[in-house]
Amino acid sequence: MASNNTSNCSTTNVEFQYHLYATTYILIFIPGLLANSAALWILCRFSNKKNKAVIFMVNLSVADLAHVLSLPFRIYYYLSRHWPFQKALCLLCFYLKYLNMYASICFLTCISLQRCFFVLKPLRARVWKRKYDVGISAAIWIIVGTACLPFPILRSQSAPNESCFADLGYTEMNNVTLTVMIIFAELAGFVIPVVIIGWCTWKTIISLKQPAMAFQGIGERQKALRMVFMCAAVFFLCFTPYHINFIFYTMVKEKKLQSCPIVISTVYFHPFSLCLASLCCLLDPFIYYFMASEFRDQISLHGSSVIRSRLMSRESGSSMIG
Repeated sequence: MASNNTSNCSTTNVEFQYHLYATTYILIFIPGLLANSAALWILCRFSNKKNKAVIFMVNLSVADLAHVLSLPFRIYYYLSRHWPFQKALCLLCFYLKYLNMYASICFLTCISLQRCFFVLKPLRARVWKRKYDVGISAAIWIIVGTACLPFPILRSQSAPNESCFADLGYTEMNNVTLTVMIIFAELAGFVIPVVIIGWCTWKTIISLKQPAMAFQGIGERQKALRMVFMCAAVFFLCFTPYHINFIFYTMVKEKKLQSCPIVISTVYFHPFSLCLASLCCLLDPFIYYFMASEFRDQISLHGSSVIRSRLMSRESGSSMIG
């Protein structure tokens, strides 16, 4: 993909992508690893089991961690331009990138939809069971995991063993297969989620104009709106650029588009769109901390308990000495 041209355009050299990918992944790796590890630990251990969307947040954090843990391999490759490991490991890391992207899209959509649904139907929130969220999450992993398999499969051919990621080969498809794949990826992975998140945002805003109820005040609706807004912000910033470019990029790599301006702009924009998609690993923890009051409360509660235990141990030690 570096200097490998898919058309007669000789100017589509994207040598800069190696530096861009390496720099982006270096900046993401440590903060993403620490933030998502801490979030997963707190969500699993200290969050109230009845908290809204906690199961989806746990799964979102797992999806981010899966991608973050593969970043050292990506960093090594883009710095050295050499892949000394097994080709299967390369394809696994490549697969985790897209698994993270589409699992994140699904769980962000679920968080927004559940928050909005509970605001509109507050009585349903009281009878909603965790097993429903667990079942939905399991179904998402199965569907997304299966749907993302074509990404490594299509890129597993026609590339040297020392090449990986951006330099993987590309398997050409017939027109019918290409059309079906693009339509399915765009509809299921972008259009439907963006419509749902937009609808949830609008309905949650409308709900703030309705009179408060005894069991659900304006404050609860405002929390839900902040959560939905944050999900929408992460979605639009991280995933919209990639999916706008996806149609053109796939057609360029499949040699269906030959126009030089389209080829050049599409190939140049692709690395930036993938880097933006990886930023979700850094932005998702903001959903947990800044938008979920329950998460902040658990951090404060745990921090206070740690401080109290240390003070008590010091006091007991002082009394023994005295």
